Amino acid sequence: MIKKILVSQPKPSSEKSPYYEIASKYDVELVFRPFIKVEGLSAKEFRQQKISILDHTAVVFTSRHAIDHFFQLCKEMRITIPEDMKYFCITETVALYIQKYVQYRKRKVFFGATGKINDLLPAMVKHKTEKYFVPLSDVHNDELKELFDSKKLQHTEGVMYRTVSNDFEEGELFDYDMLIFFSPSGVQSLLKNFPDFKQDKIAIGCFGPTTAKAVKEAGLRLDMEAPSPQFPSITAALDAFIKETNQK
Repeated sequence: MIKKILVSQPKPSSEKSPYYEIASKYDVELVFRPFIKVEGLSAKEFRQQKISILDHTAVVFTSRHAIDHFFQLCKEMRITIPEDMKYFCITETVALYIQKYVQYRKRKVFFGATGKINDLLPAMVKHKTEKYFVPLSDVHNDELKELFDSKKLQHTEGVMYRTVSNDFEEGELFDYDMLIFFSPSGVQSLLKNFPDFKQDKIAIGCFGPTTAKAVKEAGLRLDMEAPSPQFPSITAALDAFIKETNQK
């Protein structure tokens, strides 16, 4: 019987979230508690990479985290970003988020339509003379570097933030019937917080193939996985899973 679920993500901002519909439909308690959190590097740590931000004429943002930590580090290092700096963003949502820090002008902000970096490449190639700076997390692969190299774009990657375990407090209750993960680092954080974790009847659900792989490699039983042809979203999969499990 599923009565209490830990969703390892921040609480949805909208009251219309499908999660809330599931909670009332099946009378289950949903607790939103990320297993991981993102924190910025210090100015001292960033300087060790020997990167001069002002040597660049454009910045590539792949997430809102990247925007936050880029501008926070610039402020900490007392770097004044020139007015004519261009920004290339993976989606329009990320592009609009820049308004938090700089005046949004269409002539200097570019974004892709699909959220895939390949979709942003044509705009970057049109501006082939720019020197691109790419803020990254400490956990990243060489996919962006290889893509930009293949198009002969001048670019520098720099780590500006890191993903760390969002540790549980001593005495914090862990009485869940189900855990839902969205990244391999979430699974690692569970095992760091609870080295003697025994799954028993606790159901585990996840989103994405790399997270599914991490669950299985940790020797845990994966009870629910999304996306799938039947359930494209985690909430659709969860709805069906609770219905089936609680009917038994």
